Amino acid sequence: MGNKNKTISFRVNEDAFETLREIAEERDISLSAVFRDYVDTLVAHDGQVRVVPEHELKQGSATETSSAAESFPPKVEVPKSFVREHERLELEAEHLREQLDEYKQYVTKLSQQVEEQEADDVIQLEDLDGEENEEEPFRLG
Repeated sequence: MGNKNKTISFRVNEDAFETLREIAEERDISLSAVFRDYVDTLVAHDGQVRVVPEHELKQGSATETSSAAESFPPKVEVPKSFVREHERLELEAEHLREQLDEYKQYVTKLSQQVEEQEADDVIQLEDLDGEENEEEPFRLG
């Protein structure tokens, strides 16, 4: 079974909505993307996500150690070769999708041509019967 997207709907007050819209504009993403990012983070960390203002994150709060503050949000370094390979594979996949679309169009075109030719080549039995009746039968004699 495939992974189906589900819709979540809830209400927020107008001030919270405007604040969320500003966050989305600041990050140059849609409002839906803000929520998707949050939900993805929440799911990835098994519900252990805490929202911390940036100034507290940089300074650290009195209740947490500096190492805990540095580890949130978690960061992973990825080698440039991995990123380049990923980009190359994405381009190759896109190219293959385009080729597949072209082949599908070509197959559709060929199928239509075959159907048209078959329609021209088909002789209906009723048509043959009608032609025989018009001709005079052979007489021996």
